[in-house]
Amino acid sequence: MTKLSLPEQAYIQTHLTDNVSTLLLKGAPDGLDIRKLAAQIAARQKAKEKLPTWYTNNALVFPPGLSVEQASSEETALYKASLVSGHRLLDLTGGMGVDTWAFSQRVERVLYVERNPELAGLAAHNLPLLGATNVTVHTGDGLSVVRTTVDVPADWLYLDPHRRDETGGKVVQLQDCEPDITQPETLGVLQAGANRILLKASPLLDIDLAIRQLAKTVESVHIIAVQGEVKETLFVLGNQAIEADRIKVNAVNLLAEQSVTFSFNWEDERSAEVPFGDPQTYLYEPNAAVMKAGAFRLVGARFGLTKLAPNSHIYTSTELRKDFPGRIFKFNQLIRPDTKTLKVAIPDLKANLTVRNFPQSVAELRKKLSLREGGDTYIFATTLLNGNKRLLITKKVA
Repeated sequence: MTKLSLPEQAYIQTHLTDNVSTLLLKGAPDGLDIRKLAAQIAARQKAKEKLPTWYTNNALVFPPGLSVEQASSEETALYKASLVSGHRLLDLTGGMGVDTWAFSQRVERVLYVERNPELAGLAAHNLPLLGATNVTVHTGDGLSVVRTTVDVPADWLYLDPHRRDETGGKVVQLQDCEPDITQPETLGVLQAGANRILLKASPLLDIDLAIRQLAKTVESVHIIAVQGEVKETLFVLGNQAIEADRIKVNAVNLLAEQSVTFSFNWEDERSAEVPFGDPQTYLYEPNAAVMKAGAFRLVGARFGLTKLAPNSHIYTSTELRKDFPGRIFKFNQLIRPDTKTLKVAIPDLKANLTVRNFPQSVAELRKKLSLREGGDTYIFATTLLNGNKRLLITKKVA
């Protein structure tokens, strides 16, 4: 790992917003490696919104852009860190070190482990510059480290299994990742190394299947969305058996100035009762984390809402519930899904379109209706309780 000299840092800051391809064609002043500098600029550009603390630190050396893309964002890393505490944490899949940096703010000592020597070297350089002076960097295999060097269990162990197959394609399910934590021997080794395990998984993971595979070790599940898009699925694993009905599920949406959390357990959802009916004054669309969590009845029951149909997952009320975890709309009109009727309701045929329990996709329906994207009108295409296919014309409230 080569540190950045002061002239290199100055060049990077001067050209931080420039087009990297143009910089490569122009070349750099004598004594500077333009390829090295261009790679650093490209990586920092990827990190600007995702890793603002890293972006603003001139002395950091960034890994290749792909590693930046695969790293946690600061927002999700800090959320993960909010779940842990204690004296010692083992980060067995250190990578770029973003999660390690966040953990170091919550735990007295952190062991960073990474198989890739280049990434480990960068972490050893960068983490102290970010104030993470309580981190020890180790190059090697995480499971081997637990097997051979951990005599006393740590308070926490963090694992983000590798989600690429032999050809470089993405995988989703736990059994396809490396290491395969669904194997009893692997899970046993990890449990022997820590009192609790924090496991990161794909946002596309089948949560019910994962809970069954993890053999009654799951204490809680955290579905993390950022600005309405699910980014991570987290599992907290303990050493005591726990029944699925007692697992706490947390659907979290991280917004610019706040986080919105909807927490429940499976028994809550199974026993919840929600009435069905036609659209009223307001419509509600749960955020992506709540939808991923599967709280389809409970989110209606808890906020006193009526659901339009069993599989539509759109809710309604006469009184506004501003604290609802999702988007809220003022209902204006219910129409048939045809261009002639829509033209009367929206003369310029311009609106935002969402499909919920409807036979056509957004693209197919836009084409059929000659509907353009944009504007301040929001249309929900859905199936009502009586089976009718309808368009709900609305305006956004929140």
